[in-house]
Amino acid sequence: MFIGAHVSSSGGIHTAIDRAAAIGAESLQLFTQSPRTWRPTNHDPATFERFRERRAEEGIGGVLCHALYLCNLAAPNDDVYAKSVAALESTMDVARAIGADGVVFHVGSHLGSGFEAGLERVLPAMAQVLRRSSETTWLLMENSAGAGGTIGRSLDELATLFERLDRHPRLGVCLDSCHLYVSGVDVADPAALDACLDELDSAIGLERLRALHVNDSAAPLGSNRDRHANVGEGVLGERLGVFLACPRLQGLPAVLETAGPENRGPDADEVRKAKELRARALKRRARR
Repeated sequence: MFIGAHVSSSGGIHTAIDRAAAIGAESLQLFTQSPRTWRPTNHDPATFERFRERRAEEGIGGVLCHALYLCNLAAPNDDVYAKSVAALESTMDVARAIGADGVVFHVGSHLGSGFEAGLERVLPAMAQVLRRSSETTWLLMENSAGAGGTIGRSLDELATLFERLDRHPRLGVCLDSCHLYVSGVDVADPAALDACLDELDSAIGLERLRALHVNDSAAPLGSNRDRHANVGEGVLGERLGVFLACPRLQGLPAVLETAGPENRGPDADEVRKAKELRARALKRRARR
């Protein structure tokens, strides 16, 4: 498992590698543009090659690009929908240029129009973005949290998207530990986690699981409240180790999206805590 963190790319996209290396991250995730605006960053193409070079130098095991949280592929509003598709296409283009392993995105919310109405928007948008993917840079659906019209809170909904896109060969999944937990999957219970992975394997295929988000939860099981907590400081605490040590989740980039001690994102201490938590959990498994 390549434990890493979401890091800033301020000052040039290649600087994300330096920040990841500085905190001991073995994988990283970044935004390809400011997460607060629709306008894409005009990257210097030289920074793409520098990113690839620095990744090889530091031995970073996984690179993910996260789509803007502003994106809503199910938006009934035409302007928001068009901006969402364009932003996700831009993220995919940059991800390919830097050699990223995947683009992670939240499907969005139908905002009360209904699941089927939402799919009429989502499916052509995803198909459009998938045309810009590559054999090495996939589009990854992240399981979501939250109430209301959010699409992707269950594996069944993600499987529906997967099937209606004809099981596209470059469409995968990113599982978030916190989102699973608040959606009713107890990732701290080995049996419940295995049942979830069995469902994923049956509906989509475990080989399509390409990335993990590792977050403790500040909200209780089944609450549908997306509230990340720092490692060891949430409801899961030490029990998050069950997720980290699960044999079926090894070999994947596992990215922290925690706030960190100063609300500036995960730092070296967060990465260290996650690695140590996994090590303790692996020892407990070995003793059984």
